[in-house]
Amino acid sequence: MEFLNYFGNVFTVYHMSLLIGGTLAGLILGALPGLSPTMAVALMIPFTFHMEPAAGLILLGAMYTATVAGGAISAILVNVPGAPANIATALDGHKLAGQGRAAEALFYCFTSSFVGGIIGIIILIFFTPPLAKLALKFGPTELFWIAILGITIIGTIGSKSVVMGLLSGIIGIALSTIGANPMLGEDRFVYNEHLESGIHIVAALIGLFAIPQVLNLIEKSRDAKDAAIHDLGESNVLKAVLYNLTRIKALSIGSIIGVIVGVIPGAGGQIAGLVAYDQAKKLSKNPDKFGKGEPDGVIAAESANNAMVGPSLVPLLTLSIPGSPTAAVLLGGLLIHGLFPGPTLFTEHAEVTWTFINSLLVAQVFMLIIGLILSRHSGWIMKVPAHFMAATIFILAVFGTYSIQSSYSDVLIMATLGVFMYFGSKLGFSPAPVVLGIILGPIAEDNFLQGKLIGEASDGVFNYFTSGVLNITMITLVVLSIGYSAYSEAKMNKLKQKILADKERNNSNTQKDNNTQGAV
Repeated sequence: MEFLNYFGNVFTVYHMSLLIGGTLAGLILGALPGLSPTMAVALMIPFTFHMEPAAGLILLGAMYTATVAGGAISAILVNVPGAPANIATALDGHKLAGQGRAAEALFYCFTSSFVGGIIGIIILIFFTPPLAKLALKFGPTELFWIAILGITIIGTIGSKSVVMGLLSGIIGIALSTIGANPMLGEDRFVYNEHLESGIHIVAALIGLFAIPQVLNLIEKSRDAKDAAIHDLGESNVLKAVLYNLTRIKALSIGSIIGVIVGVIPGAGGQIAGLVAYDQAKKLSKNPDKFGKGEPDGVIAAESANNAMVGPSLVPLLTLSIPGSPTAAVLLGGLLIHGLFPGPTLFTEHAEVTWTFINSLLVAQVFMLIIGLILSRHSGWIMKVPAHFMAATIFILAVFGTYSIQSSYSDVLIMATLGVFMYFGSKLGFSPAPVVLGIILGPIAEDNFLQGKLIGEASDGVFNYFTSGVLNITMITLVVLSIGYSAYSEAKMNKLKQKILADKERNNSNTQKDNNTQGAV
């Protein structure tokens, strides 16, 4: 209970102002397409140079927490995730907005983010030592199987069929191989100078989600009736929050998966959100409602990507191993202030460390309050004429893409991928599996190559990848995931055939009745 000794440090006027300002700025920046949590925290690090270590970390922690939740705003309102962690949120969140329930979806978003975030920080506070030991057990083979497990769930994420989902994922994995070989440094599939640095994940994310949306909005703007996007809708905040808290299954699935994924080094919020969404869909009594505006989809995804925040700092603070890309940027913030992760962080710098961790707990409360207030006043985004919204999204997409590496090539890649996805979506392809393939491709490849080298120097590659409790567990989950996806697809096709047969039978009976009445 050592953290209670330093809890009062958070409630100074200076630290509270940093928390409020960082949370508000994080929510706004997170809502902008392309300005991911990693980028937002990186942009704020220079502003902490002349701050006290605790104050600087409080600001960065508030930004981290808020941008993860803020990315859901654009995901729900304009179908463009503010960050990779909000990809799954867009699948049902934007459908709810299309039904005139945008405010309701935003209330679900921030409430579930608060619940998941609180659980994640509590895990960080009380379970740091055992979780640090667990993180040490994930070597190259375990991380490889984690990536393979993610690849197997691609088929059920945001696609009309498992086959189209897997094809989309394969395209994403293929795109991830463009650029330098991680082991040999040789260029692969570099047919143009603009591809020399490969495809950056943020450029791909913006292109695959933003550009098709821009083109769709331009199509809508041709019709005067569609000049404005959907209304924000009326929703009682207390009623929405209470309903959210009753969705125990979705909150539990999201929070548990977020904690597990968070503590695994390098996994990140995007995997947490997508895996939680997939599992919530599989365990739901009405899986066919997912992708059509199901609140549980938003609740599971948002509770997962915020529950990931706290545990992602466990391996960072104890082992210098970032649990997410944003945690890696935070590592830089620690080192700048002369703080080196490890046991000494909780002994020699206990006041700074516990003040920082306690501030994350308070930041969740501010994120909930400010987020609910912003939800009530975010309707202006929905009322902007479609052609203005298209222009705004396009400008933000170009700005966000270029700001990643100040590269003109990233902008061209973003636009090209977006145009292809616009036409691909009309054929049944989905951007979410493509992005997940781009994310998981390098994780699987890098860890496979590392595991291969270690295996060749020991008992053999096959034995190295298939031995050990964690490897066997992950392989079992992969097989079960593939089997369940095939079963779900067959069951869904059978259900569709039954519905069509019933419809034809009803039409036939109606026609017979009409003929009988005509004869009379």
